[in-house]
Amino acid sequence: MRFLAREEWSALRAAHETAVDALLRDHLERRRRGRKHPVEDFLFEYYSFRPGQLRRWHPGAGVVLQDAPPEAGYTAVEGGVVLDLDAFLARRSATVDFVRSLLTATASRPAQLGCFGLHEWAMVYRSPETRHEWPLRLGGAATDAVVEGRGVRCSHFDAFRFFTSPARPLNVLQPSRETQVQLEQPGCLHATMDLYKWAYKLSPLTPSSLVLECFRLAKNVRELDMRASPYDFAALGYEPVRIETPEGRAEYAATQRGFAERGARLRTALLDVCAHAADVGTIAPM
Repeated sequence: MRFLAREEWSALRAAHETAVDALLRDHLERRRRGRKHPVEDFLFEYYSFRPGQLRRWHPGAGVVLQDAPPEAGYTAVEGGVVLDLDAFLARRSATVDFVRSLLTATASRPAQLGCFGLHEWAMVYRSPETRHEWPLRLGGAATDAVVEGRGVRCSHFDAFRFFTSPARPLNVLQPSRETQVQLEQPGCLHATMDLYKWAYKLSPLTPSSLVLECFRLAKNVRELDMRASPYDFAALGYEPVRIETPEGRAEYAATQRGFAERGARLRTALLDVCAHAADVGTIAPM
């Protein structure tokens, strides 16, 4: 067990809240005004973790907060409170097991960096409608030609399921929910972005500092995803990564490699959270 004095955990909590407030200020202001942003709002539309949940600080398992008041999910011990790990695992052990199996399998594979973000292009392929109310940089016919010329190499089911019907046969894989553990690989932008999902799915077992790191990475990944997409977001300040050109593909792969390296470290940290859940002994409640 690790013990944090009141002044220590109070400072950590305040720093976390300040960091989250800075990250979410624009999103919350847009929400108040009823405005939407196709890039930055995605993490709160696609993922289920709410801003208030992200803002709430948790130390993780096995950390005693000295002189802390009782709160839901924690159990009182001598001098403070600690996460009630037994109660958490009684509710969420299946989630812990799944996350551990998925992340272990993903980490065991080499990063594939040859997709060039064409999953977003496959989502508008030969379609009169687009998923975002923004123009296509190249227009419909030229966008379709890029998909046909490059092919699609998407291994992530939650991207593949949004492909248009004509685009699905063009993908070298046909991922499904059932094959998720067998197919996900660490170079995939969506698998990297989903580290945020697995971090918060394990909250409050996951320390909030790790959840926030995963959120920051997901935010960066989302920006690349949209910069490399067929949409023209220049009016929002996003310079396109022109993956239809050799230079754009090289830029995409280099940035993707950097995200994969960051993701590998966070994936290891999340696997440690899963492993430690079984190892942390509980202190007898008062």
